[in-house]
Amino acid sequence: MCGIGGFVDYERDARRGGPILHGMKRTLTPRGPDAEGTYFDEDAALVHRRLIVIDPEGGKQPMHSPDRNTIIIYNGELYNTPELRTELMSRGHEFVGHSDTEVLLHAYLEWKTDAFSRLNGIFAFAIWEKRERRLTLCRDRLGVKPLFFAPIRNGLTFGSTIDTVLCHPEIEPALDEDGLRTLLLLGPARPPESGVFRQIKSLLPGHFAVLTPENFTDHVYWQLEAHEHEDDLPTTIERTHTLICDAARRQLVSDVPLACFLSGGLDSSILSMLAAKDYAARGETLHTWSVDYRDNDKYFTKSIFQPNSDDSYIDQMVDFLGTHHHRVVLEPEALCAALLPATDARALPGMADVDSSLLLFCATVKRGGTTVCLSGECADELFGGYPWYHREEILFEDTFPWSRSVGLRLGLLTPDAVRNGEEFVRQHYRDTCDRAPKLSSDDKKAARMREMFVLNLDWFMATLLDRKDRMSMYSGLEVRVPFCDHRIVEYAYNMPWDFKSLEGREKGIVRRAFANELPKEIVYRKKSPYPKTFHPVYTRLCADYVRRIFEDNTSVVASLFDRNAVQKLMQRPESLAEPWFGQLMRTPQIFAYIIQLDRWFRHYHVKIV
Repeated sequence: MCGIGGFVDYERDARRGGPILHGMKRTLTPRGPDAEGTYFDEDAALVHRRLIVIDPEGGKQPMHSPDRNTIIIYNGELYNTPELRTELMSRGHEFVGHSDTEVLLHAYLEWKTDAFSRLNGIFAFAIWEKRERRLTLCRDRLGVKPLFFAPIRNGLTFGSTIDTVLCHPEIEPALDEDGLRTLLLLGPARPPESGVFRQIKSLLPGHFAVLTPENFTDHVYWQLEAHEHEDDLPTTIERTHTLICDAARRQLVSDVPLACFLSGGLDSSILSMLAAKDYAARGETLHTWSVDYRDNDKYFTKSIFQPNSDDSYIDQMVDFLGTHHHRVVLEPEALCAALLPATDARALPGMADVDSSLLLFCATVKRGGTTVCLSGECADELFGGYPWYHREEILFEDTFPWSRSVGLRLGLLTPDAVRNGEEFVRQHYRDTCDRAPKLSSDDKKAARMREMFVLNLDWFMATLLDRKDRMSMYSGLEVRVPFCDHRIVEYAYNMPWDFKSLEGREKGIVRRAFANELPKEIVYRKKSPYPKTFHPVYTRLCADYVRRIFEDNTSVVASLFDRNAVQKLMQRPESLAEPWFGQLMRTPQIFAYIIQLDRWFRHYHVKIV
């Protein structure tokens, strides 16, 4: 993986933009610690920072076409590189290395933008054609890799991170009313097209954009489609198994050390099992990693969202697979301190300690000698893994199921912090439901399940993917997510609910598909999310930090929150009946989110306009 950035200016000589590129390069260094490259001409300036995973010599960037007219900077991995290379060679293309970057460049030379629908992978890239004075930006179908952009007076600036885009002098760290409502009422989620800052947009997943001196256009190359599911149950089970196995197999390709995250849950156990088999066939032992917290055995509290802890299940899988396992145990003090760099890594307030724990975990994994990891994200969104798919009173509730009470959030804010907050949230919710493709034959529940799929895909899964990319790449660790393969997504979208929830279980179809390859206790384990700390020291540290923020008259955040309401929450943290966001973010995470908001306003010198 890598980091990309740059700008196009059709009136001022871009070759004078060295200081801008230098700043961009600095923001991208954590994503690409191994190498760097730049490109300048009269109109365009491009920068690339590289994390070397495949073909150290042949994958250098920016990469030029044979005639030197077309230049690409690329962040990602293509998982169908061999097939594309074979087809391109049959059409007369010659290759000097074996990197996927070179294959992508030649695919564009052959098919132009029609190449994008042929790609299987996670990616964000920019292609500059000098003679045509044309910039093309593209992002993968599920938005695993980020790409932000902003218009400037005579062109456009872009980058892998919000920080990168802010390096251009025309882009201000300004927050308008929509941005503020996003942070306070939707955060840590954000609308798919939003970069939160007033001028900054996120290129939508499955889209590409083209800039010329005449105009800027946005195009869709992939979107979900509703179809009748024609496979019977045995065929569906087999097809689900085949798709997951093929996605995992393709993502095991690496020229650097690769490992798996292993929580003892169904999804990570499937990927670890498939990877361990692949390694064993080569006479090698797979490394696996897990995270936990000091004294969690003492303070763990069961809930409908987190019914059990991971330890015994991890032990069982390590014994079953024979992996070389590494346990990372985090301290509450470190977890609280890491809230600040986690905010910097995301360039936005995030999922509180769910972010900071992953930041610390990934840093430890990278120090342990691993460069690439496989992770089980996204299976829950695709195959109905969350409680809100299964509890009827939540399923048909007319709101975002992971953040159900706008009133709770508004109750923590001052009366004039935001205007029209409920209408803002509801409009985004309804717009998302309306864009879920449906069939005329769908009954009420089938139609609702399609809406839930798109809600989870565009919002909740996007937030988790954002978290995974930023927290891992902050330490130069590449994390791959095989369940995000677009073929799995397309198949799951049209799968009947009674297949998907086979035997009345969350992810029932996936459990049945791998029932003969994993221990029974793992296959039928109740779904449990990414672990969090329950340590009272963490809660106290966060509460004390918030008190200090509220005592600081220079804090923007202190002026937005109702101190009495937050103080009552400090006195009775158990009074929060439902998670504030997702499954894990409860009272301590509200305090942590306030801390991250304060850090973000100060770090970027954000001004509200």
